[in-house]
Amino acid sequence: MADAYADLLNKIIEIGRLTAIDALVQWDQDTYMPPQGVSARSEMCAQIAITAHKLQTSSQLGELIANNNETGDPIRDTIIREAKRDFERACKLPADLVEQLSRASSLAKSAWVQARQENNFQAFAPHLDDLLKLVRQKAEAIGFDNEPYDALVDEYEPGATTAEIAALFERLRADLVPLSREIAASPNQIDDAILRRNFPEAQQEALCKHLASAICFDFTAGRLDRSVHPFCTSMGPRDVRVTTRFDERFFSSAIFGVLHEVGHGLYEQGLDPTHQFTPMGTATSLGIHESQSRLWENMVGRSLPFWKCHLATAQEHFPDALGNVSLQNFYKAINKSAPSHIRVEADEVTYNLHIILRFELERELVSGRLAVKDIPEAWNQKSLDVIGLTPPNDADGCLQDIHWSLAGFGYFPTYALGNLYAAQFFDKARSDLGNLDEQITKGEARPLRNWLQENIHKHGKRFRAAALCEKVTGNRLTTEPLMKYLDGKYRPLYSLA
Repeated sequence: MADAYADLLNKIIEIGRLTAIDALVQWDQDTYMPPQGVSARSEMCAQIAITAHKLQTSSQLGELIANNNETGDPIRDTIIREAKRDFERACKLPADLVEQLSRASSLAKSAWVQARQENNFQAFAPHLDDLLKLVRQKAEAIGFDNEPYDALVDEYEPGATTAEIAALFERLRADLVPLSREIAASPNQIDDAILRRNFPEAQQEALCKHLASAICFDFTAGRLDRSVHPFCTSMGPRDVRVTTRFDERFFSSAIFGVLHEVGHGLYEQGLDPTHQFTPMGTATSLGIHESQSRLWENMVGRSLPFWKCHLATAQEHFPDALGNVSLQNFYKAINKSAPSHIRVEADEVTYNLHIILRFELERELVSGRLAVKDIPEAWNQKSLDVIGLTPPNDADGCLQDIHWSLAGFGYFPTYALGNLYAAQFFDKARSDLGNLDEQITKGEARPLRNWLQENIHKHGKRFRAAALCEKVTGNRLTTEPLMKYLDGKYRPLYSLA
């Protein structure tokens, strides 16, 4: 039996290596690949997908899984359990469907980039229509209990259901909308004009790297590059790639974008390298992954203690723009809350409303109740209903995110789940670490980073997200910690009762 487990582990590692190769190829396409390379790249991505699918569905792998039983060893049992889940899920997907999805997504991603630049949804619509047809086939092949969206959500947040997410979002919306309206009605509005001065790109990049290092991102095991849509990808704990985009007229875009993506990167660098390419060396869910990025971006990166430590450095990089800005005015500016069009630049109060909008539209699209051609109109109306704004164009509306071009339906809910997990984890970390604010003020990020590694990162996929949350915090995921955090931060900022 020992040999059977060793053989299974080797096969899993082989698949994991191929997944890492695919990540590297995708990273190159999003960063340095010349535009005319897209056609050949789509074929390469399709070939990787075909090869990986063959490995994931091979009879040899099935036999190895069948010959391995759980023994009570947590590492071994996790690897067997996850191998079985992945095998059964992969076997439900026809090889030709996997190939079509990979090729269509590669082409759609390139089309989305151009369509967004040209503010031309109709140029992207045929690609999205093709992808949705394939995504529906995928959901049907995998199977679901209540609605097709369940099969898609389960890919990113194993064990979660659409109904559970919808219930959480309803409670969140019921609390967020009144808070956002109170803020909007406050006579003490925040002026963030100091963030909209001249911030040269080179200095932004230097500050981004400084802050990334300050929160313990290891640049000997990672790097920072540019892309149309910021992201983090990993070939393993010792090769983590982060990207951002720069706006020389807006301080927050790149700075907090990097803190966000570096939060993802810290999770990847915190995984146990001895389990690389296996489930024990892989993040447990995208919701937990997002909790790490949002925790570092917002709960640390937008806190007063963080900028007590780092504002002077920012002023050194931008003496003309920030030299005479007070800490209090800077802190208020980076935490201004107001309805906005762009999700990645939304404040902490309104961000989850963007996710609720996308979640509701995705359910309609996957079910077929909403046609692709009607997306701009539906998006604009729901944006008005949920966020309170109508986008000025499709580039700032339904074309702003890359996810649909990647066939990433079911992905968006993990962003809001991440905010909820982040608040619950941060509350527990504050309790365990003592005076966390003082540590952050002194520039001591390592205690928090180590706490996250010990309690979350090192476990890989040993625990499902819901179980991990309960193990770490002692409670199931709820909306209360996030609302307590937001109330505690924003009511004083806007002098609300």
